[in-house]
Amino acid sequence: MTVRVQSGPFDSGRELAALGGAETKAGAMACFVGKVRSVSANPIASMTVEHYPGMTEAAISQHVDEAKRRWPLLDCLVIHRFGKLMPGENIVMVAVLAEHRSEAFRAAEFLMDYLKSRAPFWKKEMTPAGSRWVEAVRQDEEALQRWDSEPASSDQNQSFSDFHPSG
Repeated sequence: MTVRVQSGPFDSGRELAALGGAETKAGAMACFVGKVRSVSANPIASMTVEHYPGMTEAAISQHVDEAKRRWPLLDCLVIHRFGKLMPGENIVMVAVLAEHRSEAFRAAEFLMDYLKSRAPFWKKEMTPAGSRWVEAVRQDEEALQRWDSEPASSDQNQSFSDFHPSG
């Protein structure tokens, strides 16, 4: 399980190849790569991401541990960038390795919901009209709250034989 907070870019293809490695029990890898975006309604020239070194990695690691408690993960990678980023650049990557796709998808989504809503990062967008701090979005908070009532993995680990008559 790896958590990296870094200023430099990352190559998601290389990161995925390294994560998969020689793991033979893995039947699924789920990955999300987030990019800095600039939309015509609210264009940005750049985004500056700030964090507290050490505290940020520890907070993210706690949520990776929570994902491991909820789902039987084989490996996990979280990368988040800081510093000045331009539209189109990668800002975040979450990749999860598990025996089954359901576990991988759910764990990746759980981690992204946390990163989007609660991870200790502060983002400032530079726009043609000046700079503005990025505020929390209601939909992101709602996405995170659904995990408060989400059951542990035991009732999600159903196999093909649970549904197929010949199983």
